[in-house]
Amino acid sequence: MPTVVATHDVKDVDHWLSSPTRAEFFGPLGVSNVRTFVNPTDRKRVGLSMDVPDMDAMMAALQSAAGAAAMESDGVLGETLVIYIQE
Repeated sequence: MPTVVATHDVKDVDHWLSSPTRAEFFGPLGVSNVRTFVNPTDRKRVGLSMDVPDMDAMMAALQSAAGAAAMESDGVLGETLVIYIQE
């Protein structure tokens, strides 16, 4: 199972950190070990690391209407999203 790192900007870091949407969205996909990170010099820049059992399913979910709604709910600026996959 690959570990994935995703970075992006957010509108409000405190809201993003406390939001349950991340678990609600990724949980049904079997994503586990989700950890959050915040850039200490620019708190609008954040990241996640997570273990993803099915990359195709996760990428499809992120590109779906539900994925867009989850990002909107969390204040994620989708155009800044960058995903890295462990090789």
